Amino acid sequence: MSPSAAWSSVPRPRLFVSLVLLAVLAALGTGVSDAGAASGPSAGPTTAATPDRARYDVTLRADADGGHWAGRQRVSFRNASPEPLREVYLRLWGNGEDACGTPGAPPSPVVVSHVVVSHVAGGTPGPLTVGCTALRITLSEPLARGARTSIAFDVSLTVPDRNARFGREGAYRFLGNALPVLAVHDAKGWHLDPYVALGESFYALASDFRVRLDHPSALKVPATGRTRSLPGGPGRTVTLSVSDRVRDFAWAAGPFRSATETTPGGVLVRSFWAAGTPDAGVRLTRTDAVASIDRFGGEFGRYPYGELDVVMTPEFGGGMEYPGLVLLGITEEGGAVVHEVAHQWWYGIVGNDEYSSPWLDESFAQYANARFQGWDTRGCWSDVYWPDDSATLTASMAYWSQHRGQYHLVYTAGPCALADLERTLGAATMARLLKQYARDHWYGVSTTEDFEEAAQSLTDVDLGPFWEAHRIR
Repeated sequence: MSPSAAWSSVPRPRLFVSLVLLAVLAALGTGVSDAGAASGPSAGPTTAATPDRARYDVTLRADADGGHWAGRQRVSFRNASPEPLREVYLRLWGNGEDACGTPGAPPSPVVVSHVVVSHVAGGTPGPLTVGCTALRITLSEPLARGARTSIAFDVSLTVPDRNARFGREGAYRFLGNALPVLAVHDAKGWHLDPYVALGESFYALASDFRVRLDHPSALKVPATGRTRSLPGGPGRTVTLSVSDRVRDFAWAAGPFRSATETTPGGVLVRSFWAAGTPDAGVRLTRTDAVASIDRFGGEFGRYPYGELDVVMTPEFGGGMEYPGLVLLGITEEGGAVVHEVAHQWWYGIVGNDEYSSPWLDESFAQYANARFQGWDTRGCWSDVYWPDDSATLTASMAYWSQHRGQYHLVYTAGPCALADLERTLGAATMARLLKQYARDHWYGVSTTEDFEEAAQSLTDVDLGPFWEAHRIR
């Protein structure tokens, strides 16, 4: 099925571009093993996700072109579980694409990992596992319930030579999912899912970041959070970022052109674009970014982070969302900015386990996109094809990684299902459902069961048959 076939767009045909990312996503990745959603030792029947209330203090220095960053990272956190916490895991997602490294250039036999952690304090590191994306650190002492501790380590980041969320395009560097972050432990155990390039594996609790990026002054550095720049050493600038209650921290670096505007709702939108990015696409993207962040703030709750950085290049594949920052490929017709801005709520503010339940962010973001664009969704099921009777909208990335040609269903069948739910409940009730649901899960974690219960609470109609018919199981 053509990715755009499930939607009928109205007068603005350029907006069809936001679905082109589906074709890009279908071409990404190299396949992963069908690993379980959670693994490792379990701490018993607790349902509390831990470690929580984390704070990341990061100081990094870049080389001349922003392709390598090195420094020190400290992470403090609380044990929310009733059981003593004896270990934590760091996720080194930046190693995911190449697993445990790539051979160095001949004649060097050295194997290069893109994310390297060393000189750990506060615990004892074990060997890297899960394709070198998971590092177990046994804490120096067991951490009692409600108590806090910290670990610290040196970190080295080498930007891969590919155009990707952690990668590069010409003189521009993208550092998405580059910083090591804490894994989550809950009733299922440690979530140590494998990396997938098709979609996302990421699952993190809301945390605070204080990040200091020292870089050549010739490079502009858009980043998660509220940022400001200070003079550094000769020829250098220090970009400082403060981010509260976010699930990750990302940045980019390069000789971007830039512009800044404030939305009527008071959000600072900073736009950065690479040389060669089509001017018309940049203008359209900036307009849609400003309009959509205020629109979604009204629909789902006010955007809490104050600033949004929009990074645009001509060759980046589709789009990628991070808290307070989006990466976009831009044509003359614009890009997928509205979809990525919607992710600020669906994944960012209202979190979910993106490996086990990708529909909870992708389908919700695309439904919000469809409503913003005014697409006619009444006939959107006409070209939806399910591969077999067992396939479900709520499948995990373990399933979609093995059925790559069907992953577009998360972006097509998912928003179709939500549009049908709107027609079942009524537009006013659906709007109330989403706003209340976002409020109830603000900075928390959403599950399919939570959403089903919230929807059922607003109607006397039994929604059981609806969920079954729409393969929401």
